[in-house]
Amino acid sequence: MFPIRDHNPSGRRPHVTLALIAANVLIFLGYWLMVPAGPAQDGFFLTWGLVPGRLMQGGDWFTVLTSMFLHGGWAHLGGNMLFLWIFGDNLEDLMGPAGFLGFYLAGGAGAAGLQVAMDPASPLPMVGASGAIAAVMGGYLLLFPRARIDVLVIFVIFFRVFPMRAWIVLGLWFGLQLVAGVSTPTDAGGVAYWAHAGGFLSGLALMLWPWLRRGGPAFWRRTEGHPAHPALIQAGTRIPVIRRRR
Repeated sequence: MFPIRDHNPSGRRPHVTLALIAANVLIFLGYWLMVPAGPAQDGFFLTWGLVPGRLMQGGDWFTVLTSMFLHGGWAHLGGNMLFLWIFGDNLEDLMGPAGFLGFYLAGGAGAAGLQVAMDPASPLPMVGASGAIAAVMGGYLLLFPRARIDVLVIFVIFFRVFPMRAWIVLGLWFGLQLVAGVSTPTDAGGVAYWAHAGGFLSGLALMLWPWLRRGGPAFWRRTEGHPAHPALIQAGTRIPVIRRRR
């Protein structure tokens, strides 16, 4: 299951979301092209990535921020930016550019916090925007649980796109992070599942007050649990035409 888009465009151009995507892509291209693969690139990640053991010794706090803009490869970068584009624009539309940027960075810090707490002595660098993006997904779930997400389902040679509710897609995703986090040794390297879970929980916590301020369950009743900009359905097809209102 791989989300590819939601059915609800934002009401205005999501400048911060686009800027974050551009920053991640440009930074990735910068070191991917300039720093040779192998020991040099490993050293680069050790310097600018978040190393829990070093952080717990009181050093390199700046890596909580810098690690959010580093990626280990094209697939890592592409998947993260797709998820940020799908879920970020509607949150930015609701929160405003400054509010969304603060939410994104705070969610990324929360993601780093749980990963460090689960393996505080780890010498392995953590890189990637997925913790901050997981916070965006957690906030999206709380605000828009009934939004429709197009999900590409791949099973051996079977490919099909299904529209699913956000609470199903994001709930399954979060559950998988917890299962993988519990079943994967923290010193094994690879995917930082606890950073994903920490980001998601941080997003829920950070969005709780904005949601309550808008009425909590009353907000869901007013919006029917989806963004305020309904999808435009093209005649003769179930697939929506996604357009941003001017």
